Amino acid sequence: MDKSEFTLIETSFVQGIELILAAAELPEQTRRHWATSLRQVGKLLDRPLGLIPARYSAVRADLLNLHHAPAGMTAKTLQNHKSNAKSALLWLAKEKGIPQHGTPLSPAWAVLRAEVKDSLVRMRLSSLMRFASSTGIAPDQIDEAFMARFMAYRRTAGQKAGDAERRLIAKAWNDNIGKVNNWPARALTAPPPKSKIEVPWEHFPAGLRQDVEDYLETLTRLRKGRDGKRIKRLAPSTLTTRRREFIAAARMAVKQGIPMSQLTSLAGLLHPDVAELVLDAYLKKNGETPALYTIDLASRFYAIAIETKCLGPAEYARLAEIRETFEYHRESCKGLTEKNLVFLRHVLSPKVWGRVVQLPYEMMEDARRLHNRASVRAAVEAQMAVAIAIESIAPVRLTNLTNIRLEVNLTKPGGPNSNYWLAFPDYDVKNRVKLNYPLPERVSALIDEYVQIFWPTLLRGRNENWLFPGMRSGAKNKISFGGQISRRILKLTGLRMTPHQFRHAAGAIILKARPGEYELVRQLLGHKNVQTTMNSYIGLDSIFASEVFTGIISNVVASHLEAAE
Repeated sequence: MDKSEFTLIETSFVQGIELILAAAELPEQTRRHWATSLRQVGKLLDRPLGLIPARYSAVRADLLNLHHAPAGMTAKTLQNHKSNAKSALLWLAKEKGIPQHGTPLSPAWAVLRAEVKDSLVRMRLSSLMRFASSTGIAPDQIDEAFMARFMAYRRTAGQKAGDAERRLIAKAWNDNIGKVNNWPARALTAPPPKSKIEVPWEHFPAGLRQDVEDYLETLTRLRKGRDGKRIKRLAPSTLTTRRREFIAAARMAVKQGIPMSQLTSLAGLLHPDVAELVLDAYLKKNGETPALYTIDLASRFYAIAIETKCLGPAEYARLAEIRETFEYHRESCKGLTEKNLVFLRHVLSPKVWGRVVQLPYEMMEDARRLHNRASVRAAVEAQMAVAIAIESIAPVRLTNLTNIRLEVNLTKPGGPNSNYWLAFPDYDVKNRVKLNYPLPERVSALIDEYVQIFWPTLLRGRNENWLFPGMRSGAKNKISFGGQISRRILKLTGLRMTPHQFRHAAGAIILKARPGEYELVRQLLGHKNVQTTMNSYIGLDSIFASEVFTGIISNVVASHLEAAE
């Protein structure tokens, strides 16, 4: 690899701090504060100071995304560091001649850039031109090997360097061929974009659309499965998901070359020839192994065909073979997604979860201060505080959280001065498992304060018992409430999480404290069987095993050092 891939091609924070500390024209206090703030910003960005450009335009977006809570600072302290860093970088640009937009262009590149009239194209090619100028590459030497080095440098410098960025740069370059004087004739290869062909559902044959709606209607009734057991009605949200799956499958079939005229019925969509094409297309998108969505879709195609009796024996047999092929990969799809593993690494880090658990009580303090001058705003703040407090102790699904009713789900069995119990009968729970959670005194006191002081404001004179009432009637909408909770947690703690991830966090925290006790997690989360729980947390064991091993090695090293002394 060329050294330029690992060395910043412009003035870095390291050189910037040296210039500031050596600037006799600046007051000593200013030099010290600016240098300290630049070091702090580098630490918060978690990048070596030598790889951070000493110009404001390069770090402005990163500065905006910094949050005081993960930094272990007050909001005011972080803001002071950001303000100092901005002042320092702007001073460097003005007084020390550091370019505001990166490395200066060579004469050849400067002439070529001046010929580009489209400002968007010019902006997209700017970093490429500056990198080429700094490495002595002329315009007619730009090729795929250079692009590989350039994208590697962008990754080293902490810039976006995926297929999307490379595609935009290549398109901007190719658009100038033949349009801009003296522009090199060699075109750059752009990674293929994701297909954007989306046929409106209304354009598909009426027979297929009617068959889909007829089938979905059967799912709203109690019915018996192939094994004779009764199957419960599907919730409206699940029906919406099923409809989207049908539409997506039909669109994928068209993308794979199946004429719409062939998709005149559900039988046409489920035919093995069509189903196999659709599933193979999803498999190509997934990579080497199918995603759980693809595996479930293969199983669903077969089950729907059997249930609707729309195909013949030979077609059923082929669908069964296709299903078995995909089912072989189901074991490898169990466990937490990468997104949830990243989230749990935050949760299992020291102090992070403590900020979330303490958050409701800080929010209630804010609600008290606001109550006399902004009663509705204060009530909403208290409402979110109670929701977060409940989820941190009783991690129920969002549907159950929003549907909590006083004196129904939330009661005080021991009398007015006792703590609350949160309970849901089986028919109110997604998987028909009863839920019971005794709430501790601290959470109960928070709920009492909310109900007595803030809750009447949110009821707006209505006679309802929803703990989280909506704007007009009924319980609060779960989508808007979930979004409010997520945004509040992010703003006040810096942690990105959804209300559902309280469940993931609870399981991970229990397993860290009580390794292997999946039954305890099952009971807390209300899973039907312990295997479901174990499947859900595949991937965490390696994290905990690594922590145990690290502890063992640390003890070995400590013993060795003691013996050496």
